[in-house]
Parts: sequence; structure tokens; C-alpha cells
Amino acid sequence: MCRLFGFRSVFKSKMHRSLINAEHALMVQSESHPDGWGVAYYLDSCPHIIKSVKSAGVDKLFEQVSGVVSSETVIAHLRKSTIGGNSILNTHPFQHGKWVFAHNGNIKNFHKYTQKLKELISQNLVGYLLGETDSEIIFFIILSELERANSITGQKLSREVIEYSVRKSLQSIIEITGKHVDKDSADSSETFLSFILTDGHNMVAYNGGKTIYYSTHKKSCPDKNSCHFYDHSCENLPQNKDGSTKVNHLILASEPTSRTNIWQKLEPGEFVGVDEE
Repeated sequence: MCRLFGFRSVFKSKMHRSLINAEHALMVQSESHPDGWGVAYYLDSCPHIIKSVKSAGVDKLFEQVSGVVSSETVIAHLRKSTIGGNSILNTHPFQHGKWVFAHNGNIKNFHKYTQKLKELISQNLVGYLLGETDSEIIFFIILSELERANSITGQKLSREVIEYSVRKSLQSIIEITGKHVDKDSADSSETFLSFILTDGHNMVAYNGGKTIYYSTHKKSCPDKNSCHFYDHSCENLPQNKDGSTKVNHLILASEPTSRTNIWQKLEPGEFVGVDEE
């Protein structure tokens, strides 16, 4: 299966460590996930995406991109193909307007359900499908639900509206394909629906069978004496004095990338997410 990475922060951060230098950086993980890579990052609320069909471990472009990316919002993906050939059009992350999506999993017997799933996509959006993957169809089903809930191009949506729309989309998909499995160790042909979705301001992740870890703080921050954004939550669970759960960073990963972060496992069927607050 694939590997996911997501980052949302209150300030711009370089991604070189998580993608290249950390003990279990994405470059290391690419050895067993060699069928392409993609990195999406936001500048001035606009997504920029760079993809390749090469393995990140041997692609000099991955190193170059990882060295220059500095953003508050990043999604990266390593592909181990299951459905669809090894092409740029099938490589994650997928993007439409301000929205970016990356998926880890597949739909069992996808060919049997393809047409019914496509019928869940808005007529305004179905023409933008370019690749062969179930992942891209899942993305456009979610976009269609977001479009019905409000708008995918206009005003900013709340995290609650996004989560509601995603849950409704998943329910519609499951009614057609059956439930996703809850064990990461299940046969790879089974249905898995784990993903990360962002509009640059909000970011949500869902454990649809393939494990996702999340981290909001470190054991010890080496920059706490010089960082203007340093807060108690950077080295502790988000239990602020005012009862809020504000954090400075959210990191998402299929596998923990660094020992300095405190990682928690998202349970099957659970969401985790942040908004721009």
C-alpha cells in the first residue's frame, strides 16, 4: 500500500527533515513504495503540486523539492500501485482548485462499482476525472458532497462542514462497495479508505483501515528558546488553560517519521483534523 504524510502549522516550516533526513523519512519508506511520489504545498493559499512516476529514493527531483519546500500546509504521498498504471495522472496527491487529497488503500472489486461510484460525482466535476484510480473517484465524490454542502471554490468552510461532508461521502461509498476493513494487516485486495484532505486552511485525516499516526507535539523542541510561536502545547498534549485544544502543529503519517515527536495512532473509523485557528 501507499504512504501518506501531512503537515499543518501556524507558521511556515521546511520539510527537508520529514521527507529526507529523519530516521524514517519518506525517502527511506520509498524503498518499499517505489511507484511514484507527489508533494503538494501551499503558497498564499494556492496549492502547488510536483509529481513523478519514479521512486523518491532515486529521483533527484524529490531531494530538490524537499530541500526548498517551506509552507504551513503540506501533503506528500508515496505510491505502491494497486489500481491504475504507473503514470502521472494516477500519482497522488490529487488536486482540484484549492483542494488536495491523498489516499492509502483501494476499493475491492473496483471495476464492478466504477460506474455506480461515478454517478455520485456532480456533473460539474465529473469531466475533471483524468486518471484510472479509485482514489481520484473518492476525491471527486467528496468534492461533490462539499459542493452540495456549500461551495468548493468560494468562502472558507469550517472543519465541521468538511467532516460532515466527508462522512456523508464515505457512507455513500460504503453503501455501494461495502465496509472498509479495520485491520491494517488484512489482505491488500480488501477495501481501505484512509486519506488526508486539505483546502490549505483545514486539514483532516481518516483511518479507513490503513493506519495513520498523528503528532501535535515533541518530547523536547530544540528551537523553543528562539521560536516566536513556541507554546506549552509544543511539548505537551493540547490541554490549554482555557479548555481549548489549540496546537501549533499537526503532523500526519502512515509511519512515524521521527523519534523526537510524540505519536498517537488514529483508530479505525476515527477522524483527526485542524482548522486555521
